[in-house]
Amino acid sequence: AEARSMESLEKQLICPICLEMFTKPVVILPCQHNLCRKCANDVFQASNPLWQSRGSSAVPSGGRFRCPSCRHEVVLDRHGVYGLQRNLLVENIIDIYKQESARPLHAKAEQHLMCEEHEDERINIYCLRCEVPTCSLCKVFGAHKDCEVAPLPAVYQRQKSELSDGIAMLVAGNDRIQAIITQMEEICHTIEENGRRQKQHLGLRFDTLCSILEERKKELLQSIAQEQEAKVQRVRGLIRQYGDHLEASSKLVESAIHAMEEPQMAVYLQVSVDGAPRLLLPCRITDMSKVSMSSRPEPGYENMDHFSINVDYVAEMLRTIEFQTGA
Repeated sequence: AEARSMESLEKQLICPICLEMFTKPVVILPCQHNLCRKCANDVFQASNPLWQSRGSSAVPSGGRFRCPSCRHEVVLDRHGVYGLQRNLLVENIIDIYKQESARPLHAKAEQHLMCEEHEDERINIYCLRCEVPTCSLCKVFGAHKDCEVAPLPAVYQRQKSELSDGIAMLVAGNDRIQAIITQMEEICHTIEENGRRQKQHLGLRFDTLCSILEERKKELLQSIAQEQEAKVQRVRGLIRQYGDHLEASSKLVESAIHAMEEPQMAVYLQVSVDGAPRLLLPCRITDMSKVSMSSRPEPGYENMDHFSINVDYVAEMLRTIEFQTGA
C-alpha cells in the first residue's frame, strides 16, 4: 500500500514535457498546471524565437505559448517564464517524496513484471530484434537466445528521452502553428481596417468631385440668370415705352373724335384741346403717327441656346476613373 501511494504521488510530480520529476524551481501557470522552469522556457523560446533573453542589453518584449497539458494560452510579460510564480507547495512535496524514497526501511517497493515463460525471473532486458522486454533465461535458453539485447533501464531511458523530445517538438510545432494562425487573424483585421479607411478616403474624393460639379453648376446657372434678367428688363422697358405711346395716342384719338362732334364752327375753332388750339390737333395726330417703331429687339433676341454645354467627354472621363497603380 505504501508503495502504491508513493507511485501515485510520483505520477502527480511528473513534468508533461520531460516526463521526469519536476526540477526546482517549479513554476505554476495561470491554468494551474505545473512545468519545470527549464521545460517552460524551452517551450516559450520555441514559440517566440525572436524573444530577447534576460542577458540581452535590449529590453525584451513579452510573448505567449500554450500549456502542454490543457492548451490554455499563457501570456507572459517581458520577464518571460522568470515572471511566473513558483509553486512552493509542489517543491516541498518533492522534497518530502525524495526523503521518503531514500529511507532504506521504507523504500518504495519497485513493482517488477515477471516473465511468462520463467515465472520466477524478472523481465530485466530488452530484445532489440523483437522489440519486446524479456528475461535473462529467455536470452540464454529461450526464444531470444539468438537476438541482440540491451539492459531494460537503458532502453527505457532512451525511449523516454526520445518521447520527451518528440513531445517538446510537437508542442513547439503546435505553438508555431497557433502563432501563424494568430498572425493571419491579425492580417485579416488589418485588411478590414485598411479597406474601411480606403472606402472612406474614396468617398471623400467623390464628394469633392460632386462639390466641384455643384459649384460649377451654380456659376453657370447664375450666368444664364443674369442674361435672362438683362434681356427681360430691356424688353419690359420697351413695353412700358410703347405702352405710354399707346395711351397718349388713344387719348388723342378720343379728343379728335370729340372735336369732330362739335357742330358750331366758332366754338370748334375757339376751344383748345389739352391747352393747344383745336386747329393744331391734326398736326399733333400727324406727329403722333410718325413716332418711330424701330426700337424693338432684334430677331432671335429671345434665344438662349448659346448657354448649352457638352458634358459627354466629361462623363466619359468620369467613367474611366481607376485606382492609381505603382508608387
